[in-house]
Amino acid sequence: MKNYDDVMSETKSKDVKEDLLVENSGSGPSSDRQQAGDEASFQEIFENSIKSLKAGEVIQGEVIQTTPEYVIVDVGYKSEGRIPTSEFRDDKGELTVKVGDKVYVYLEEWEDENGEIVLSKDKADQLKVWEKISKVLEKDGVIEGKVSALIRGGLSVDIGVPAFLPGSQVDLHPVRNLETLIGKTFKFKVLKFNRRRGNIVLSRRSLLEKEREKLRKETVKTLEEGQIVEGIIKNITDYGLFIDLGGIDGLLHITDISWGRVISPSEIFKIGDKIKVKVLNFDRENERVSLGYKQIKPDPWAKSEEKYPVGARIKGKIVNITNYGAFIELEVGIEGLIHISEMSWVRKIKHPSQLLSIGDVVEAVVLDLDVPKKRISLSLKQLEPNPWVLMEERYPPGTVIEGKVKNLTDFGIFIGFDEGIDGLVHISDISWTQKIKHPSELYKKGQEVRAVVLSIDKDNERFSLGIKQLEKDPWEDIYERCKKGQIVTGTVTNVTSFGVFLEMGEGIEGLIHISELGDIKAENCKSGDELSALIINIDKKGRKISLSIKELKEIMDSKDVVDYMESQETIPPTLGEKLKERLEGEKGVDEVTDEGSEPKPVIGETQSSEETEAELKDEHTSTQGEEHLAAETVSEDEEKERD
Repeated sequence: MKNYDDVMSETKSKDVKEDLLVENSGSGPSSDRQQAGDEASFQEIFENSIKSLKAGEVIQGEVIQTTPEYVIVDVGYKSEGRIPTSEFRDDKGELTVKVGDKVYVYLEEWEDENGEIVLSKDKADQLKVWEKISKVLEKDGVIEGKVSALIRGGLSVDIGVPAFLPGSQVDLHPVRNLETLIGKTFKFKVLKFNRRRGNIVLSRRSLLEKEREKLRKETVKTLEEGQIVEGIIKNITDYGLFIDLGGIDGLLHITDISWGRVISPSEIFKIGDKIKVKVLNFDRENERVSLGYKQIKPDPWAKSEEKYPVGARIKGKIVNITNYGAFIELEVGIEGLIHISEMSWVRKIKHPSQLLSIGDVVEAVVLDLDVPKKRISLSLKQLEPNPWVLMEERYPPGTVIEGKVKNLTDFGIFIGFDEGIDGLVHISDISWTQKIKHPSELYKKGQEVRAVVLSIDKDNERFSLGIKQLEKDPWEDIYERCKKGQIVTGTVTNVTSFGVFLEMGEGIEGLIHISELGDIKAENCKSGDELSALIINIDKKGRKISLSIKELKEIMDSKDVVDYMESQETIPPTLGEKLKERLEGEKGVDEVTDEGSEPKPVIGETQSSEETEAELKDEHTSTQGEEHLAAETVSEDEEKERD
């Protein structure tokens, strides 16, 4: 194929031939005939000259006319060629040629079906580009192009003809969003070139690597720790920025961007920004550079002790809320924490969001300042007087107060007061004598109750109350009302596997251990039954009274029972009479038995009186010590089973 210089030389040779033909022509009739013959000869020569050019070559022509649809180009052939105007318009759609302009066109056909020559400017331009690309590849040069579109695997670049730029060859580092490069012009190196297939592969990375290597050597020589340098942001991640310092990249970590809180570096910077940074650390061997941006500015903590002394009232904006508290920005780089325990004196706050929201401007009191650790502890509740101090002054121990039941739990009752403070009546302080499994047995929410102040612990914010303290403790004078060896009569309140509980009056209960029931069996007793027993032990501290029917029977069976009864000053006369009657009745039974009559059965009795008495005497003789001890002491397990 002929190049542009060949076409130009051929055009000039044609002009010389035409001049020679004109000079050799004469005048007159003979000359006219000769001229006609010469014209025919010239036409033949011209056509032969033109036809020496083959289809597929580039020739020069002249624009002789323009229409809205076509540009008419004369290439010296018997007919002109028509080329669509779209091939002569620029990006703005304006026509780039006018009548008289010389243009290079591509000869597709000498004649089409209409006898017209077929020309193309686009194909001529493409041939020109292909020739240029070929020379660039041979000389290892560069070519300029404009990114035109995003295609699979990379970008399409217009360098006169479409070329392919792989994504891996766009930059030194992977580019996440290739669309941002569309419309931009860069220089490229030609990696592959196949004219027959129309395949061109470009690379921008190879050029950048050469430039970078050159810059890197220069930068490494001059880079020092503590130096302030300028760079360009090349990449942004969640943890920081990569900055090109000139052939070498440095990392600006998110913690070194600002003295304050930075959620995302992309909110502050963007790729391509120029930025001044301080070299914090430079590893020459591995060529790793750590950079700082905030270090260029003064550390705000340097004067924090002067600005935020303990006890000072400050204002700030809520910038973060966690489960354990809220962070307040006092100034850029300084944040304080309001712990959830420092938000209210009396309110039970489960999450700080119940009181605060991000963006709120609040006032707080400085509780503590730790400059080395860069921590400030703040408080909201310290803005108001401590109600616990007021409660301690207003309600000393022993004060009787009234309030409403706010909550019932397994362990007690919470009573609310006007100050917003709740007092606790522990389940053990509800009654002196009544065994309560749950406070809901006696109280309900909203119920008005009276209680006695037991203690107020303002440091631990605890308010202890008691309801049973409104009444006298029946165990306080138990030794005056009950004595060891005294005979008592009471009602069965509870039957357990280890014994029978007997109500002795005024909420006092005594336990008849199974070993002290005598010939009565526990399973034959039921609540409401009336029994008499002997007090064998009183434990005021443990609030326990041990009773025995077995020992009472032994006394009743003895000959000195009357003397014993007379010695009991506290026994009511009626009880003494009953015991005498019962004793006389048992004697009568013995007499009747001697005569052959059957005795009257007693509660729990399953065999004859004589057999029972014999067994009791033997049992009393062999195990008296152990049974007496068991009756005196009731284990914790037995108490739990009773409850």
